[in-house]
Amino acid sequence: MAGVIYDVGSMWELVEARAAASGDHRMLVDEAGREITFGEFRDRCEVVAAGLHAMGVGPSTAVSWQLPTRIETIVLSMALARLGVVQNPIIHIYREREVAFALAQTGAEFFFVPGVWKGFDYVAMADTIGAGLKRPPTVVVAYDSLPEGDPATLPAPPPPGGEQVRWIYYTSGTTSDPKGVRHTDTTLVTGGRGLAMAVELSEQDVGSIAFPFAHIAGPDYLVTVLATGFSTVLLESFVPDVAVEVFSRNGVTMAGGSTAFYMAYLNEQRKQPGKKIIPTLRLLTGGGAPMPPEIFHEVAREIGVVVAHGYGMTEIPMICMGSPSDSEDQLAHTVGKPVFGAEVRIVTLEETEAATGVDGEVRVRGAMVCKGYTDPVLSAESFDDQGYFRTGDVGHLRPDGHVVLTGRLKDIIIRKGENISAKEIEDLLYTHPKVGDVAVVGLPDRERGERVCAVVETAKGAEPLRFDEMVAHLRAAHHMKQKVPEQLEVVDALPRNETLNKVLKYKLREELADKPFGG
Repeated sequence: MAGVIYDVGSMWELVEARAAASGDHRMLVDEAGREITFGEFRDRCEVVAAGLHAMGVGPSTAVSWQLPTRIETIVLSMALARLGVVQNPIIHIYREREVAFALAQTGAEFFFVPGVWKGFDYVAMADTIGAGLKRPPTVVVAYDSLPEGDPATLPAPPPPGGEQVRWIYYTSGTTSDPKGVRHTDTTLVTGGRGLAMAVELSEQDVGSIAFPFAHIAGPDYLVTVLATGFSTVLLESFVPDVAVEVFSRNGVTMAGGSTAFYMAYLNEQRKQPGKKIIPTLRLLTGGGAPMPPEIFHEVAREIGVVVAHGYGMTEIPMICMGSPSDSEDQLAHTVGKPVFGAEVRIVTLEETEAATGVDGEVRVRGAMVCKGYTDPVLSAESFDDQGYFRTGDVGHLRPDGHVVLTGRLKDIIIRKGENISAKEIEDLLYTHPKVGDVAVVGLPDRERGERVCAVVETAKGAEPLRFDEMVAHLRAAHHMKQKVPEQLEVVDALPRNETLNKVLKYKLREELADKPFGG
């Protein structure tokens, strides 16, 4: 076996390099006990790539896939990378509205789905969406079987590095429509390398992926696995007690995902105080949502492991990351320091460089930053004149170089690591006859990072909107359940400013932040 591998230019080059260095070492294992080594993974990807190639899939082909976290899913993704395809991973919880937008904008020619999974018929959804598209994609079920072919028929791998966009990830923003984020192999490899260097794992470690591999964290984590050479346990869906059993059985040393995962592990630990839930565990890592400092201390005290929290976004897979080498103060109160290759600057509203300890917008420059959006207008707005990406997040740099996040400029809510557009929910709720006006805000939540709260003014002459009516209205509009507000507040009038009559959401957050919530 070899040590870390950082000097590569593409995802496929990294797959080949790790297979050559650690071919017989276990790479992936699932909850059923199926395993695949790094060498077998490389070979399997080539067989599947050949099958895809025989179907007419090549570098100019647009491919979308919406699959759970499985060995087959990761094989398919890297087989597509072997062919240099432009692939669009879609998180499996997304439904008709989000999926239709992605398929239409990318012009997907093939759409890989799991068939019926967890009681939901993805093929039926794909067929419904396809009926409304000028060029519907070919729908392929790819849950436990994938296309196969002879690797001898494959063309040469795509050249490593470069600026060619090969990945499109969708994220909610301050507008109703999702935003297509354009990534290259270089941006993803660089982001993953930053994560790998920060978490300080070795070939003897055992990691875990209990979050959707279609999330931007998927390739981020995969690069870490391939660069370092440790094996990883996969879960199709996260059920806390199942995760604890599977991870214990496989000797997992690193787990996590986001604040919601930390809380889930804490809850499992509290069921058996005095006995460590995963005996081999030594590190929890994650990001995607705020982490209250007390969570770090509770995990350390009750589970006996360190939490290394980080900061990234769909546009920049890795910006900052805590490290096991950091102090307790740094780990509890910051999102770590900028990862290798990331340049972070803090800019005030007056467009001046903020002094240490002074809040401003966090801006990032480096090889891990995306190549803009599928919408060129959004791309032009997202970079400043020095080439820094405007994150929309507010924070400051400490004297030790670590970053503290304190808020956001963007009107988005981060719930369990997923960005949720407030405007998207507002637009849908506004169509309900009982709603006169509505504002959707994120409120602090220990489990979720933030919870979604809808604040509604009752329409003149109508009865107040009930929680069950809100849920039914959103579900009828094919709104995915993860975006449905957990909390509904009905008010006589929303707070507004006197000049533009604009709703003052900060006042709503202040008024509701400490209100008891039983959800």
